[in-house]
Amino acid sequence: MAGTTGAVTTAGRKAAALGGRVLAGLSLAIVLLPLAARAAGDPVPLPHLRPDHLVSPRAATTAAIAPNPVTPTYSSDSRFTRDQQIALARINAYFNSFTTMQGQFIQFGPTGEQSEGVFFMSRPGKIRFHYSAPSRLDVIADGSSVAIEDGRANTQQLYPLSKTPLRYLLADRIDLTSDQLVDSIREEPDLISVLIVEKSALVEGKLALIFDRKTYELRQWIVTDAQGLNTSVAIYNVTLNKPVDQSLFRIQVKTSQNR
Repeated sequence: MAGTTGAVTTAGRKAAALGGRVLAGLSLAIVLLPLAARAAGDPVPLPHLRPDHLVSPRAATTAAIAPNPVTPTYSSDSRFTRDQQIALARINAYFNSFTTMQGQFIQFGPTGEQSEGVFFMSRPGKIRFHYSAPSRLDVIADGSSVAIEDGRANTQQLYPLSKTPLRYLLADRIDLTSDQLVDSIREEPDLISVLIVEKSALVEGKLALIFDRKTYELRQWIVTDAQGLNTSVAIYNVTLNKPVDQSLFRIQVKTSQNR
């Protein structure tokens, strides 16, 4: 783990933990807190705290991309049903149809704590979460590194992007039809949850990506930590494929920081 610049205060530790949770919520859990190994066939977590306005069809996404017709190929060897393979193919087509995304987010912690802010994504490799006041926290991925920056405590923590599962969301393309990547699917009347399992030498864990069942748009993600606690990030007022200022993803490394 990279070092920290500035005094490590209680407030600084709390802010870093908050940033780690939003990063974990997006990325299955950064190496800050490795997740426990999953048991075979773990269910997809239920969505946690879904305000109606966050999941209402179409209203949550502006400049949405019209879904292209998808003609999925079916595999009799797949553990997913024919209908599930169709759903995965359509989700995959949506997920790979944009390079930029921006909007607002609400994060729900495992004990009900709530924070919010705005986010900007530019694939491949770049994302930024900026928390609303009173927090002075930013989480930034610049294509090679991920930084958690706390302006109040004057701390900065750096991690290699390649060693965090952020690479799934920030990859140029991702194959959500792959049995090797997708562990299981949960279908609800208005949502489809797709479980991605991370199992490597460094991290084992799971991330649930939650999509609108009619539009296949991303609504939410949930990470489960080593204690079985869920952190949920819901996104809304989302705009796709709008130009994003690339300076938002610039990490200014502190002079005493060792990368």
